[in-house]
Amino acid sequence: MGSRIGANIRRERSRLGWSQERLGREVCRGAGSMGGPVGRQEVSRWEQGKRTPRQWLPFIAAALGVSMEVLQEPQKPDQPPLPTLADFLPDDGPLAPLSAREGRRIGMGQVGDLRERVHGLRLADDVLAGGDLIRPALRELRAAVRLYKEGAHFGEVGCALLRQIGELAQIAGWIASDAGQHADAERVYRLGISAATQAGDRTLAGNLAGSLAYQLSNTGEEVDGARLAQAALDGAGPDAPPKARALYLDRVAWAHIKAGEAQPAMRALGEAGEALAADGAGTESPAYLYWVDAGELRVMESRVYTELRRPLRAVPLLREVLSRYDTTHTRELALYLSWLAVALADANEPEEAAAAAERVIALSETVTSDRTAARVRVVLERLEGYRDVPEVRAVLDGAA
Repeated sequence: MGSRIGANIRRERSRLGWSQERLGREVCRGAGSMGGPVGRQEVSRWEQGKRTPRQWLPFIAAALGVSMEVLQEPQKPDQPPLPTLADFLPDDGPLAPLSAREGRRIGMGQVGDLRERVHGLRLADDVLAGGDLIRPALRELRAAVRLYKEGAHFGEVGCALLRQIGELAQIAGWIASDAGQHADAERVYRLGISAATQAGDRTLAGNLAGSLAYQLSNTGEEVDGARLAQAALDGAGPDAPPKARALYLDRVAWAHIKAGEAQPAMRALGEAGEALAADGAGTESPAYLYWVDAGELRVMESRVYTELRRPLRAVPLLREVLSRYDTTHTRELALYLSWLAVALADANEPEEAAAAAERVIALSETVTSDRTAARVRVVLERLEGYRDVPEVRAVLDGAA
């Protein structure tokens, strides 16, 4: 009964575009309760079926604008099941150990060495681009898979090795995508999902699935991107670290906006902020999420507003982020400037848009990134409508 009611509460809340926190406030207001006894966590427990809101049910129904019967009705059986991460695993068994292993015995020392190399590759990606890193990244991944398949390892060591293969696959897939090798990136991401799943690491599996969803959303497969982004969030579960949930929700937001679905995109952005707000001294997140912070959420928010052609919201956010950004991260700086150039064009500020575009082009020429090259094309296309402005014409002619 509790899970049925919870699913219905979530459905009706999503229909209104409300966050869990908003529903809690509306329920308290309707019940005339002071002090906010119903908050985001309580609503989350209802929706997960961990607690049944017996005395609150009339007020929940009133807040959502439905009858109590609607919240108590069984789920419709004819709805197709949502995809899960299992639907995105590779068909073959690329990580199946050989029946007769002749390699050396693997211990935690070798796993620690691999962990350091993975982290080094991740830090290198902060300042270099996919074209520079694709060869060493794939070479490291092949070596790690060979180590797992051929080496002798047992129990905890094998699980730790699988986890490092998953982390390596995530950064290698990201690098391959940045290099424009999208088919290779997809294969690598799926390999990583398999490794993380076998290791029982749902948070890592969600990170890999979310990365693949992001690629799909950006390469013309928006529907699959949205399905996979949601599967990544659902697969990680409600107990995932706050930073992880914030990242997954960020990718859900982007997937929806690329699919032309504004309301669920804005809803996911709000929930991402709520998730990150729960991160604090008492919480622990995987080291590979070191870059997920409030600034990154503002970047995604500004990009969503740019896609919605709401420059009055996008431009201030982007300028704030860029004013604090590390200029050694050339690729990201070029990408964020490209969003600013588009937003300025939408704001009917062609001269400023041209100045931002000029910086984007100059920066993109110094990095071997398919992402920045694609963004340059988007910026130039948006500026075409202002060709009669001298500053814009100079940028367009120079690019040509």
